[in-house]
Amino acid sequence: MGVAEVSSQPVASTGIINSAAYSNGVRVADVPIDQASEVLRHRDRFVWIGLFEPSEELLERVQKQFGLHDLAIEDAHSAHQRPKLERYEDSLFVVLRTAHLAGTPHKLEFGETHIFVGRNYIVSVRHGSLRSHVGVRAKCESLPELLKQGPTFVLYALMDFVVDQYFPIVEGLEDDFEALEDQIFGEACSSKTTRNIYKLRRDLIALKRAISPLIEVCNRLTKFDIDLIPAESRPYFRDVYDHVMRINEMIDSLRELLATALESNLALISEQHTVQTKRLAAWAAIIAVPTMIAGIYGMNFTDMPELSWHWGYPTTIGLMAIFCGGLFIGFRRSGWL
Repeated sequence: MGVAEVSSQPVASTGIINSAAYSNGVRVADVPIDQASEVLRHRDRFVWIGLFEPSEELLERVQKQFGLHDLAIEDAHSAHQRPKLERYEDSLFVVLRTAHLAGTPHKLEFGETHIFVGRNYIVSVRHGSLRSHVGVRAKCESLPELLKQGPTFVLYALMDFVVDQYFPIVEGLEDDFEALEDQIFGEACSSKTTRNIYKLRRDLIALKRAISPLIEVCNRLTKFDIDLIPAESRPYFRDVYDHVMRINEMIDSLRELLATALESNLALISEQHTVQTKRLAAWAAIIAVPTMIAGIYGMNFTDMPELSWHWGYPTTIGLMAIFCGGLFIGFRRSGWL
């Protein structure tokens, strides 16, 4: 089969990133979508097609070439799927969720990668992900001894690429948590700190939903009930499984720390409110003494002691100052002021 050129139209309009045939671990031809089925006649070759947000018409063309199941095509077109692994007769359909931490403050963004795997083809469909898979293809092509394993090695490379991008994301969220710790224990607590903790917990829950299903996906890919995965490829999926477990444990640990941080933040806020209440009560008690004395002598009764005494006024003011000073010193020593 001769070398054919992929359409030169921009990816944005065609949805086709790359389409090529491989033999013995080496790229041998670029393959137009409508001619992909011809490559399948050669048992020593497989086709690797990469798509980005393809149209329904393009997916139908791919479906026709490889005989893909209607339900899988529908999922790949509509996106918004949870990570999963499904088998349709002689093919596998894998859904992965990609993630990206952008901006300051950090904002978590998700995309999806859908992968169709057969004995001599693999089709990846990318939705919303900002990171291209071109680097994965280049890496695989640089390892012809491993690429000889066929589509299953490409599936491993794609899964490994998607899973590994979670490590810097979790590390970025850990940095956010350290900043929150400084806010909680180094500054006056506020409702803003509580909102930031809640936002970080929400991001971790979203990550958990994206990574947890991959535990079962990787488990199934290492089992012998899926004959599409050759024995020599299963150790690679165990490696992905180990990475998924590490990320899952990192997320769980950070969620526990956040729960403790939220409790500490609420406790500190409550303590601040208690301190403010004590201060208000102390000042109210101090002010109550002169208020009481002034209130008594403001009743304007005729027969009241010391009304006509020459030193009555300065004595009263002095008593007010002495009582207020004594109360101030007492409250200061007790920590209320």
